[in-house]
Amino acid sequence: MRGSDVTPGPPPRDRVLVVTPILSLVALVGVIVWLCLRKPDDTLHGLAGSFVITACGTIACYRVSRLAKVPQVAAFWRLWAGSAAALMASTVCATIAVFRGDADMPPYEAASNVISLVLAMVAFRHVPITSRTRLDWVRLLLDGAAVIVAGSVFFGYIVLRTLPDSTRPDGDTLAARSAVGVVGICCLLGLVIFSRAAMSPHGRVDPLALGILAFEPVVGLATVLAFLVGNDLSVTVVSYLGYPLVGLGMCLAAYRQGLVVNIEPRHLRWSFADPLQFLSVAVTAVLVIIVSARDLDLRGRAVIVGAVLIASIIVARQLLSLRENTRALRGIRTQQAELERLALTDNLTGLANRTGFLVELTERLEAGQPSTALFIDIDDFKMVNDTLGPAAADQLLRQVAERLRDNAGHPVTGNAGECVARLGGDEFAILLPTDRPAVAEAAATRFQATVGQPVHAGEQQFLLHASVGIAVAEAGETADEVLRNADIALYAAKESGKASWVRFEPRMRQDMTAHARLAGELHDAILGGQLRLLYQPVYDLVTGRMHGCEALVRWQHPDRGFVSPADFIPVAERSGLIVPLGVWVLREACNQLAEWHATLGTDAVEAVNVNVAVRQLRETGFVDEVAAILSETGLQPRNLIIEVTESSVADGPQVTEALEALHEMGVRLALDDFGTGQSSLSLLRAFPVDVLKLDKSFVDGIADGADRGRLAVAAAVAQLVEYLQLRAVAEGIESQAQLERLRDMGYRYGQGYFMAKPLPPAECGARMAAAPQPV
Repeated sequence: MRGSDVTPGPPPRDRVLVVTPILSLVALVGVIVWLCLRKPDDTLHGLAGSFVITACGTIACYRVSRLAKVPQVAAFWRLWAGSAAALMASTVCATIAVFRGDADMPPYEAASNVISLVLAMVAFRHVPITSRTRLDWVRLLLDGAAVIVAGSVFFGYIVLRTLPDSTRPDGDTLAARSAVGVVGICCLLGLVIFSRAAMSPHGRVDPLALGILAFEPVVGLATVLAFLVGNDLSVTVVSYLGYPLVGLGMCLAAYRQGLVVNIEPRHLRWSFADPLQFLSVAVTAVLVIIVSARDLDLRGRAVIVGAVLIASIIVARQLLSLRENTRALRGIRTQQAELERLALTDNLTGLANRTGFLVELTERLEAGQPSTALFIDIDDFKMVNDTLGPAAADQLLRQVAERLRDNAGHPVTGNAGECVARLGGDEFAILLPTDRPAVAEAAATRFQATVGQPVHAGEQQFLLHASVGIAVAEAGETADEVLRNADIALYAAKESGKASWVRFEPRMRQDMTAHARLAGELHDAILGGQLRLLYQPVYDLVTGRMHGCEALVRWQHPDRGFVSPADFIPVAERSGLIVPLGVWVLREACNQLAEWHATLGTDAVEAVNVNVAVRQLRETGFVDEVAAILSETGLQPRNLIIEVTESSVADGPQVTEALEALHEMGVRLALDDFGTGQSSLSLLRAFPVDVLKLDKSFVDGIADGADRGRLAVAAAVAQLVEYLQLRAVAEGIESQAQLERLRDMGYRYGQGYFMAKPLPPAECGARMAAAPQPV
């Protein structure tokens, strides 16, 4: 996974990269015209054209290095800008050589050419030309060694053959021709490296641009051969056209790279590196025959020729085997690439999966690049999945994935370095190439807006919203740690009310560790008898008699002391311990009610209220478990009232089916905290409710009448209950005035600290047996 998961469109053409090739072409045409019309003593104009074109090459290469967002590509083209600058210096050296009257390429000009070639080859350090295995590196070194040895033999032979006939050759002439030979060897080595880079699946530079750059050593070879074995005309032509052609090639290569500067390149499947190696062997063999044949008779020459022919036949045989092996290896590599793609890609959306995301994040962290991870979770998507079914939900996920991917690669709002992944279910992750919190927070808001756009499943339209956790990678952190920090921040965003983003802070990890420790202790508490139940009475506001009671769990920790339910209930819900905890509460409350019935008889309350979390209702065996507990304790279904919240009822079809099954069994259902949800009235039509419990927030301040809104809601609920023939219980009564006001409104039942706080079983049983208290 590199950059965005979708290949972005071509970037707009850069003006500098357009002007430099045009200017180079104009200058080249001028040089050609000048060569045709020049006077014998005119040299300055031709060399001036060479200087202009190589200067254009320098500017073009440097410009594309500034446009490249991938650091390795930018470094590659910066070195090529240095190579072009060294070539520009070579044109100055050539001018000096012409004025000095040197017929051959002087050593200082050759040195400048060698520097240019070396810089060009060093550039490939930033763009891998082979895989990282030791065998591939050895193979590359052997390829280069074969070309260097063959080139040394070939050019060495030519240099010695073309020296002036004398008993002691002129030292300057030998040095000049040897320097030219070194340039030729570097050109051959450059051809191998350029070819390998164009074929490498690890490269980032465009292969077509590399092919154009390979024009430089080809022109260099032609120039070297012209200087060594050519006549005056060929030397003149290459002297004035060699540098312009190489400079023009650099301009064109930079222009090509600029067109696809931040797009994943497509690599070539054929290389001229292998043929070049065998050509080296063939050239060396021919030289062996030529040199040996001079000093041998006919029989000796026949032996040499025969030996070379046998070696050639063996090489040809090896070539055929190598071709077959290459095809097989190519197939294996294709399969390996496909397996790697499948291992790193999500099948549903085509995005990177968790493994692919971690691989990309690890590469960025190891390279020391700024990174930020966004962890995105679609809120309440399970309800959509339960409502529509898996197929339609997958369709929505594909739409969301496509929009996230498009937003990441958007030329205006997005960033080419943003990588999108699907971690599983409705969870997505985005890798941002930044370590600035403000930029990351702006990106989180942008992607939230993307998720919030309407999506369609068939003819239905949905508005989704997402919570986002942000984790900016710090120095020394691993990819797993960064993603875990983003996950912790996502939990914080969920707890803050969903549809929001939260940036990770170190204290969150401490809170998560504390929650995990508390969860472990809660697990031991459930098994170790540290929990107990208190019972808050529910009174008949007319008769003053206890009508029922609500079971409330309490935790007395051996070391911490009393642990508030506000602290351990959220931990239980997050860790999944709410399921065994809820089973314990249900069984304990039913056992206690059965005991009251046995000891108090008709004085005991008919039913006990037990709170049930949505996680319990999702359990497939919950209804059967309730039936089993009732059977074990000898209670009837009417003796149990299960309290659920409005958010639980709206969780999805699975929860609705469980509640309907309980109601059909005879268990009564109470809607707790009524009035605080967003769809209370609509729930009364779809939910088999028996009891409505008015939330405490509507009871507070009801006596003084200052808040007319509370009065209106409380009165409306009382009338609604009467029309629907339900029971209403007012929660949180704390004064006589509140009680009387509620009773006047029509509320028959209530609970609160004014009547009784949560009581131990014995005290609660004593309240049942006591005479009714006047209210």
